[in-house]
Amino acid sequence: MTEKSHGPSVLVVGGGTAGHIEPALAVGEAVTALDPRARVTAVGTPRGLETEIVPKRGVPLELVDPVPLPRRINGDLFRLPGRLLRAIRGARAVLARTEADVVVGFGGYACVPVYLAAGPLAGRGRKVPVVVHEANARAGIANKLGARFAVATLAAVTGSGLDARVVGNPVKRAVAALDRPALREEARRTFGLDPAAPTILVVGGSQGARSLNSAMGGVAEEFSRAGVAVLHAVGPKNVDDAPVVSGGGAPYVTVPYLDRMDLAYAAADLIVCRSGAITVAEVSAVGLPAVFVPLPHGNGEQALNARDLVAGGAAMMVDDADLNADYLRTQVLPLALDRGRLETMSAAAVSGGSRDAAEVVARAALDAAGKDTR
Repeated sequence: MTEKSHGPSVLVVGGGTAGHIEPALAVGEAVTALDPRARVTAVGTPRGLETEIVPKRGVPLELVDPVPLPRRINGDLFRLPGRLLRAIRGARAVLARTEADVVVGFGGYACVPVYLAAGPLAGRGRKVPVVVHEANARAGIANKLGARFAVATLAAVTGSGLDARVVGNPVKRAVAALDRPALREEARRTFGLDPAAPTILVVGGSQGARSLNSAMGGVAEEFSRAGVAVLHAVGPKNVDDAPVVSGGGAPYVTVPYLDRMDLAYAAADLIVCRSGAITVAEVSAVGLPAVFVPLPHGNGEQALNARDLVAGGAAMMVDDADLNADYLRTQVLPLALDRGRLETMSAAAVSGGSRDAAEVVARAALDAAGKDTR
C-alpha cells in the first residue's frame, strides 16, 4: 500500500446531546489547528442533535445506526444482536470510506458500533486505534466498553469510573481563548446592558429551565432596583412568561436563546445555570463565578460535574428544589454586589479548569493515528 499523500483521517464520534457533540467538535477543531493537513469527520446517528449542529460547523458528518441497550427484558433485547451487527457493518463502511487513522470517542449511542468495528470486531478490515474521552463525572456504558481496548483513555474529572488521565473537558477555541474583560463593554452594549452595572447571566440550557425562570421572576424588580443587571435566556417556549421589569433600575434583558455564548460570558460577572458537563467546562475555562443548579433528574451526574469547582471556591451549588426567590435575594444578590469575592471566585475557576483540554485530546489522537494496532 502506498503512503497517504494527505494528513491523518480523524473520526470524532459522539452524538445525541450537546454534551457529546461539543467536545467532539472542539477536539476536531484542535486537530486541524495542530495539523492543517488532517481530515476530521464527525460520526453520529440520525436521531441526535448532531444532524443539526455538525453541518452548521462545516464538518463532514457520517451516520451509523444507534444501538441503545434495553434496560429490561423485552422484544428489544432479543432484537439487539441483529441491530448491533448491522450497525457494526455500517461502522466498518464508515471507517473504510473515510480511511480512518484514529477514532476519538466521546460516548453516546454512536460510539458502540464504531468502537467495536475499529477494534475487536474489525473483521477483515484493519483495526483502527481508539482514543476515549469521558466528559461526565460518571462514565457511560459506551465509553466503559471503548476504554477496554483504547490506546489512550482521558477524562474530564476524577472518579469517572475509568482508569483515565484527567485532562478536563474540551471546549471550542472561541471560549477557551475568551478575554472577558477586553470584550465586556462590547458584549454589554450588544445585549442592551449597562456597561457599568454588575451583571448576572441566567441560563437554563437551550430550552430554558422553568425553575430558574420562576425564581428569577420573583426577584427581577429587586435586582434591578439594587443596580444589578440581568441577562436571562428563558428558552424559546417561555418567552411569554419571561420576567418584565419597569422603572429606572438596571436593565433586565430576556432573550429566547443565546447564539453567542462567548459574548454572554464576557458580559457577565456571575452566572446562574445548570451544571451539565460542557457548561461547567466553559464556565471554568473563562473564569466566570457560578451558582450551579443541577438538573434534578437522572443519577445525580450534574451535581458531580460541578463538585470540584464548588470545593475549590469557584462556585456555589443549590438544589433545584431549594432555588427560590428568597435564595436569590439572600445569597445571589449580595454575591453579585461583592466585587472582591467575585474576583476570588474567578481566579479559582480558572485554576480549577483546563483551557487546553481540546489540544491535549487532539495530540493524543494524532499520536495514536501513527500506531499500527494489527
